[in-house]
Amino acid sequence: MVNALICKSKFFIFHFSVFTCFMPLVYQQNINAITKLGVWHIAEAEDFFVQIPLQKEITHWYKRLQHLAGRYLLQDLYPKFPLELIKIADTRKPFLANEKYHFSISHCGNYAAAIISEENRVGVDVEIVSAKAFLVKDKFLSSQEQLLITTTEANKACTLFWSVKESIYKWYGQGGLDFKKDIPIQFFTGKLDQGVVHCAFKNTLKLQVHYLFFNGNFFKDSYVLLSIVNPP
Repeated sequence: MVNALICKSKFFIFHFSVFTCFMPLVYQQNINAITKLGVWHIAEAEDFFVQIPLQKEITHWYKRLQHLAGRYLLQDLYPKFPLELIKIADTRKPFLANEKYHFSISHCGNYAAAIISEENRVGVDVEIVSAKAFLVKDKFLSSQEQLLITTTEANKACTLFWSVKESIYKWYGQGGLDFKKDIPIQFFTGKLDQGVVHCAFKNTLKLQVHYLFFNGNFFKDSYVLLSIVNPP
């Protein structure tokens, strides 16, 4: 373990660790006693996940591998997580009917991220920093939000803002959101590499999205990892 950090906010205290030895679980964060977050480096062949139920047909081999790795991570974080009971909503959100666990999964490249809470709705997103979000920024950022983008870090900022909104979309879980109108970003605190983005969800509920960029070791490119915690 090469890095450990204690972060404090109005809502929670969490501890995270980044591992440099060659192991699939490269990041783990215990947000509190009932909420865990992890990132899995996908380096295995598909037969490694032979015990993981594939609940839908996925023809593309790598998307299938991402799917299996995300569910494997759920049980790595919570060994008793009932994978066989996962259902898929019309909005494509995976869930448990009895809500014993609230969870969210994200995939990007050769990484899968998952967050699980025993009590509260959660959302997570992991992204690779690139010019992709910047090129389509007008589709999900208002002109006011775009004032928060610095010219020297435009790709990084746009990827961050996209990921913030994507994680809120997953936290909400009911679909039908307009990223520009329903999830306006107000401001962010901290540094560009780590901090909190403040949003006004549907202009009624204030949400805080904690974010962290990684660079180096397993994370050969810059990645952003975000999660929604208990809203006020």
